[in-house]
Amino acid sequence: MPEDPPAGSAECAEAGRDASRALDAVMAERHRLLSLAFRMTGTLADAEDVVQETYARWYRLEPGKRDGIAVPAAWLTRVASRICLDLLGSARARRETYIGQWLPEPVPADLFADTARVPLNSGPPAADPLERVTLDDAVSMALLTVLEAMTPAERVTFVLHDVFGVPFDEIAGVVGRSAAATRQLATSARRHVRHRRRTQVSSHQHDEVVRAFRDATVGGDIEELLRVLAPDVELRVDGGGFVNAATQVVHGPDRVARWLMGVMRKQPALRLERRDTADGLGYLLRDGGRRYGMVTFDVGEGHVTHVWLMLNPTKLTNWPLD
Repeated sequence: MPEDPPAGSAECAEAGRDASRALDAVMAERHRLLSLAFRMTGTLADAEDVVQETYARWYRLEPGKRDGIAVPAAWLTRVASRICLDLLGSARARRETYIGQWLPEPVPADLFADTARVPLNSGPPAADPLERVTLDDAVSMALLTVLEAMTPAERVTFVLHDVFGVPFDEIAGVVGRSAAATRQLATSARRHVRHRRRTQVSSHQHDEVVRAFRDATVGGDIEELLRVLAPDVELRVDGGGFVNAATQVVHGPDRVARWLMGVMRKQPALRLERRDTADGLGYLLRDGGRRYGMVTFDVGEGHVTHVWLMLNPTKLTNWPLD
């Protein structure tokens, strides 16, 4: 006859299954944490570092303390946010040594789809939806560049509250302010965002203008390109020191058009391939079998208002050649 299992073996097995389920639940938060950290830092490399350090801190906890955390997702979110806050505090000093202009990293439209719809806090969703900015997409270059103009505390507060729905009393513990002061940080951050969104157009209008931009640029029609560009258009290029690029912002339609035409003349093999970005239609710049860059746009009132050209290869890893 088979021997009876040792006493307590069933309990041990069940405890093992519980531990495995708990681990799965914690690891299931990774993509959402990466989404949050990317919105706060602007690059996937920094976001990956934040998430890695967050999990390292989780596993350094004593088992008893880990078991006592009622909502691991909320704990992970708070820790990741504090790490981002510290990182943002040192980012400006690090960028003083950055060669040329620094831009956030452009990402595909669906990279973080549906990661910011469910709040990560331990309580109900934030109770003041009328005080939140409605975001169609929180990882566009248009918004990320606005976030860059915020203070670290404003940025962390805005992302946690307006994107992830975390209440102010919980955010206060992250940024080291009172709930009232944290609410003021969010109000200030929203002013930046709403100012940008005054000229926002539909996705159809955006893509129509961008296609006209592409046709004029590829066709070498500078007059048509000038008609597509807004009077106050700006071109920003991030080469990261890896590629020769404009070290200063290029202002005005005439200078922007001539700069772009100069690139096309110097790179006759360059091809612009359609890609769906978080801003709408964008183009992968391809030179034969080499990924050269990624260009994304902001459009307002029928004209291109901002051209963001990413040439830094470390910020192009999510744009494979088809």
